[in-house]
Order: sequence, then C-alpha cells, then structure tokens
Amino acid sequence: MERIERRLTVPAELAGRRLDQAAALLLPEFSRSRLKTWIDAGRLTLGGQSARARTRLAGGEELALVTELEAAIEVAPEPIPLVVVHEDSALLVIDKPVGLVVHPGAGNRSGTLQNALLHRYPELATLPRAGLVHRLDKDTSGLLLVARTLASQKTLAAALERRHIKRTYQAICQGRLTGGGSIDAPIGRDPRERTRMGVVDGGREARTRYRVLERFRAHTLCEIELETGRTHQIRVHMAHIRAPLVGDPVYGGRPRLPPRPSDELRSALQGFRRKALHAVRLGLEHPTSGEALQFTSALAPDLRALLDVLRADAKAAR
Repeated sequence: MERIERRLTVPAELAGRRLDQAAALLLPEFSRSRLKTWIDAGRLTLGGQSARARTRLAGGEELALVTELEAAIEVAPEPIPLVVVHEDSALLVIDKPVGLVVHPGAGNRSGTLQNALLHRYPELATLPRAGLVHRLDKDTSGLLLVARTLASQKTLAAALERRHIKRTYQAICQGRLTGGGSIDAPIGRDPRERTRMGVVDGGREARTRYRVLERFRAHTLCEIELETGRTHQIRVHMAHIRAPLVGDPVYGGRPRLPPRPSDELRSALQGFRRKALHAVRLGLEHPTSGEALQFTSALAPDLRALLDVLRADAKAAR
C-alpha cells in the first residue's frame, strides 16, 4: 500500500463551503466517495481534529490527510468504440450506450468507458479517472462530460459542484402523472437496507425538477433536471412520488399494466430489463473560453421502441 500524507490550508475563497466540498476541490485526484470515507474515518482532519463532512469552513484552517492508499486497479487502454459528440482541446462529450460501465471496479476490470478513453486519448492517463467529470450508471444511456486537461477538470468539477452544469434526462415512469413539479427531499442510506438509498430524515439535500412530456394509459414520459447530484437521485425521488422508473430493479417494483393490455405491451414492459432513463441534454460554459455550450442525444433505441408500443396502446384504447 502507498502511504499518503497531505497538508493543505483552506483558501479564503472556500469560506462557507462544507468540508467534503472543499476537500473535493483541493484534492481532485481522489474521488468524492473516497474523501468522504476518509473524513468519516478521521483520516482527513480539520485543524488536527476529526470533523463531520458537512462542517462549514471559515477559511484558513489546516486540512491534513494521513492514510494508506490501497493498490489502484490497473486500467489498460482497450479499442472500444466511442460516440464522440464534441471534441476540443479542453473537453470531450461522449454519448454512452446502455450496458457500458464507466469506471473499472470489482467484476469490471476491463471493457469500461475509461478503458476506451485511454485507448483513443492516451494523454488522459495523466488525469484522475481519465478526466471523467461525472458518471452514469451502467444501464443509463446518454451524455457524459470528460476533461482533457487537469485545469479543465478542476474548473468543470467546481462548476458541477456549484450547479452551473445543467443535466437533463428523459425517463419513462410508471403511473400517470397529471403535471410537473419539484421534489425537495433529503436522500441518504435506507436504514432498513443499506444497499439502497431513500428519502430519509438527516439525509443530504436533494432537489429534482420534472415536467410531463407525454402521458399514456398507465405511464408517463418525463423530462427531469437535477439541481443536486445524489446517488440514485432520480430513481429515489421519482419512486418517492409513486412514479418509479420503468425497469428499475431496486426502486421500481413490479411492472404496472393498464386495464386489458395488449400482448405486445405486456411483453414490452415485462421484458424491459434496464432503467428507462437517458441523459438527453448537457449544458455548460466552456472551461477556457466561457462560451455557452449545449449538447443533445437522441433516445436510445430500446426506449424509442418502448415508447412506440405505449403510443400504440394509448391510441387503440381511445
């Protein structure tokens, strides 16, 4: 194992930030989840004392990190096809297909987006997480942002933290929603089942906005915007308002069917084996030029096919 020792002074411009937020900006080579684990374990201290991740900083404090870093997973370049929506010297926008894991991990040491990026852009090997600024679940398709320089990665990570990067999704939800709205409900570990997240007292603040794009007999196509970026946020929040995502194995429950469904609809819903979620738009300011950028991605083929069946069912029922 590699021993890690870092001592940093919190700059004045981070006054008012939470400890975990400041640590992510000051130590970008480590993931936020790893930093949070070290804070909770007392390995990342504030002024020589253990502190909570949500502790607000005044500026000028000393952060000290003393820990052992487990051996990193070797990430080898692999010639995996990529759909590159945008490419310049500072950033990339990738359209991720369903089924592609973003980061290597236990059980997924190869065949990931990171392996693909390192093959096509070898210079990304010098950046934390090969420049990836955020992530999507394996079963979620759509747009992902990748930095090509360390300066861009820090700028984009800070913009994401300040909610200056707009991420918009489309989802097929169970239930027939009557209108859009905003969900403001804290998210944390489910106290009854620690592998799940849930809306819990004392969880981290989480806000999601949604609007109805199209209604069917027992389902709704929604457009969803994240104001925060919590684990499983869209899935948890939509389940919280009793409109879970179609195909969600954790929060979705059994497929809901309208009265007297056709065999085609029954088969389509029962056979849809992934979360019906797609990252459809990404809006941001360019990290070097400041230019306003917006990118879009067409819905994945399996989502388009499911929508066709839902529309046919709704039309036949009129």
